Amino acid sequence: MLMKNFIVQLPRGLQARHTALFVRKVSSFKSEVILSKSEVILSKSGKVANGKDIMKIMDLVIKEGDEITLVVHGFDEQAVMETLKNIFQTLHKYNE
Repeated sequence: MLMKNFIVQLPRGLQARHTALFVRKVSSFKSEVILSKSEVILSKSGKVANGKDIMKIMDLVIKEGDEITLVVHGFDEQAVMETLKNIFQTLHKYNE
């Protein structure tokens, strides 16, 4: 299992088009991906979403400056995490 925190640096946060790209990439892998907007991912009060569910991710209302946590578990978890890091870097550069 891999876990990585990111600070969202997109000027308008994680919008629908960004989320669609994220879900499309995550869905191409076998690993389970959990996205959390809370510091404590297993708390009852923390909001979490399946990384393959666009509506659940949109429900997190991720804004610029929010810290998100990605948890990836599965046999291709290394490839998933590298892909997701690249997506966040690319989205940030695209919106500059």
